[in-house]
Amino acid sequence: MRFDDPWYEAPTAGWGEPDGAGGIATDDGPRPEAQRGPSAAEIYLEVQSSPAFREVRRRYRRFVIPASVAFLLWYLAYVIAATTAHDLMARPVAGALNVAMVAGLGQFLTTFLLTWAYARHARLHRDRAALELRWETQEMTRGAGR
Repeated sequence: MRFDDPWYEAPTAGWGEPDGAGGIATDDGPRPEAQRGPSAAEIYLEVQSSPAFREVRRRYRRFVIPASVAFLLWYLAYVIAATTAHDLMARPVAGALNVAMVAGLGQFLTTFLLTWAYARHARLHRDRAALELRWETQEMTRGAGR
């Protein structure tokens, strides 16, 4: 298990530290082209075309698109019913609580349920694969010329 964060780049040794003469040490300049690996852009394009990245995106889309469409349809049905079906929406359910209020509260409940379902889906189906991609990408870009 790794404990270092791949997105935190620790300063290079000597960079930003006093050099003994009261000045600030600087990088030695550009490295020869032979020592450089692929650029960060090339690495990210390679990762983007990898099967692991496509799988993470596919899992994301398989949840988000249907959930978004379902929620949008539920919201539009509520708005359309509220503007066109006055008698239905004004029908009492319990005391002063009517169908419109129950449906409106249902909108809030649906939002929270959808947020919970999204977080659960991400945790169970995407987070581990995305974290592995993150580690691999960070390892590949660690020595890349920028």
